[in-house]
Amino acid sequence: MPDDISSSIHQSTAGLSPQEISFSLFKAAAQTELPTALWRLPNTPHVQALVAKETTHSLPPLEGPAKGFAFHPFQVSPTSPINFLPADIYYCGKADEKVEVNAEELMERFRAVFSKTGQKQEIRSLQNWPQHPAGPVSAIRRDAFEQTVATAVSAMQAGCLEKVVLSRTKTLPLFEGFDLLQTFDHLTQLYPTAFVSLVAIPGVGTWLGATPEVLVQIDRHRVFRTVALAGTQPITDGLTPADAIWRQKEIEEQALVQRYIISCFKHLRLREYVEAGPRTIAAGNLLHLKTEYSAAMDEVGFQHLGTQMLELLHPTSAVGGMPKAAALKMINELEQHDRRYYSGFLGPVQLGQETNLFVNLRCAEVGQDTVTAYAGAGMTADSNPAKEWQETELKMQTVLRLFQASES
Repeated sequence: MPDDISSSIHQSTAGLSPQEISFSLFKAAAQTELPTALWRLPNTPHVQALVAKETTHSLPPLEGPAKGFAFHPFQVSPTSPINFLPADIYYCGKADEKVEVNAEELMERFRAVFSKTGQKQEIRSLQNWPQHPAGPVSAIRRDAFEQTVATAVSAMQAGCLEKVVLSRTKTLPLFEGFDLLQTFDHLTQLYPTAFVSLVAIPGVGTWLGATPEVLVQIDRHRVFRTVALAGTQPITDGLTPADAIWRQKEIEEQALVQRYIISCFKHLRLREYVEAGPRTIAAGNLLHLKTEYSAAMDEVGFQHLGTQMLELLHPTSAVGGMPKAAALKMINELEQHDRRYYSGFLGPVQLGQETNLFVNLRCAEVGQDTVTAYAGAGMTADSNPAKEWQETELKMQTVLRLFQASES
């Protein structure tokens, strides 16, 4: 059966560009209600695609041998489960490579739909995609958000916790003629250094994003990597990363994330790691502080360092706060919405002999008629509610700038 499917797919993709093949796989999967994902890794041109017969609700070890795509919520709930999409069909996005078919069986309907979506005029015209069963979350008003910030700041000034990340939402109607795959394509062009993704899972929803933040990476040489990314300021005319000046609030916010990663290493008794940074990086229309950490897993004797660190890191202090338990408690008490998969993590597992998981930031949930963006800001005792609102507005523009026609 796999040979039959492979032959059918190969015939259907004749004459298509690599991106058109990936888009066709995604569209056929969405139309046949199969879990699917598109993504483009940072600083690469290849749009990769994966289709699964079904999702599993637990993650395999990140070091292999299972291959697939992870889509994990901020906090697991009945309506926001863990999702792992096995690589039943996988395409690496390279012109000299074929689509891999690893399923023993796949719906006959998928093959029939895919043969049609392979026609150039059909590739972008996707009309329907999965929706969350509860519909879009409610939008958060500015006064309500700033009040939650003020409450959090008072708690931190009283010494209850060091930092908490509070988030909000913004919902826009989709404009007439909205094209989901074209919007994904625009994101890949706008943000070459980001992890750009489009994930569609029946019963879960459809998410689009361009995130700058690595959570866990394991390369083909079994080198583990993670980053501390915090502090935010807009890029203004003439400002380069080398010219950025950071306030004490952002410097301390970054230091908290760094200390948390180092505390995870200490918890595992890992002492041999490389630390580089912090340095200023550009991510879309924003600047951030970034520190990189790496360790050669075989050399340091930690064969499952990626899996172990993932368990300790998520949710990181960059999306939750410090101390973790107190920050999560405050988030659950103050936030008026369900984050769902915002500030969770996502990415390919053991594809191309690499695992690349990213924090799901700068993202939006695409409904049938609306798009809901999510963004958060790190609060400390020195935070100003109005400035934190503005920071979330800037972060949302990473994705929402492609939806602004819906406001006209």
